Amino acid sequence: MNDEQLLRYSRHILVDEIGIEAQQRFLDAHVLVVGAGGLGSPAAMYLAASGVGEITLVDADTVDLTNLQRQLLHVTASVGRPKVESGRDALGALNPGVRVHAVEQRVDGAWLDENVPRMTVVLDCTDNFATRHMINTACVAHGVPLVSGAALRFDGQISTFDFRSPQSPCYACVFPPDQPFEEVACSTMGVFAPTVGIIGAMQAAEALRVIGGFGQTLEGRLMMLDSLRMEWNTMRIARQPACPVCGSRHAA
Repeated sequence: MNDEQLLRYSRHILVDEIGIEAQQRFLDAHVLVVGAGGLGSPAAMYLAASGVGEITLVDADTVDLTNLQRQLLHVTASVGRPKVESGRDALGALNPGVRVHAVEQRVDGAWLDENVPRMTVVLDCTDNFATRHMINTACVAHGVPLVSGAALRFDGQISTFDFRSPQSPCYACVFPPDQPFEEVACSTMGVFAPTVGIIGAMQAAEALRVIGGFGQTLEGRLMMLDSLRMEWNTMRIARQPACPVCGSRHAA
């Protein structure tokens, strides 16, 4: 860590639970953020500001005027640009010391299998049920921790699945892939802007705790936010031995 980094990250280093050791782990980390929208914006910004050394930002969409109400990576001049390019520029302006890889595509199983093994942690900031399951499957297969967030209207939820632990459930343990699910999008139901900000910031905090090895993550817990009443509920979640995604890993 050079003198400029010591100064930039001094407020982290002053925190006993973080210090130079965890800050160096941030600098050495590579985080995959899937989705450069409402959740991915605050998550990626806090990761970059905190000094995560390498961030891969993946999204196939372009910036639309309707995104600007909540997707803080993007500004009015970004309308029409690929979100990952707009996001890369915003993160670079925030912290030039972070390497940002902009991947303009929709992830699939093959891409995830090739890239997830190189990651320290993966953030699922998508709004698509099928994509969430693909990300979860890849993280289970390669033993890479996953931080999953979601938000719609005034409701948000977040959990961390740390596959370095044999006791950790996976996303499919909580939301089985064969369970009937009605896909609902922000474009039809709307979303309260600060809700995605809260959940996205928490995803960054979870990722930093995983990387730094301090504090207690949300492994084994699903936190649910009602931002209309500003109430939190926490549900304990357990691994399912018969889970079609991670059951065999547990058996091994």
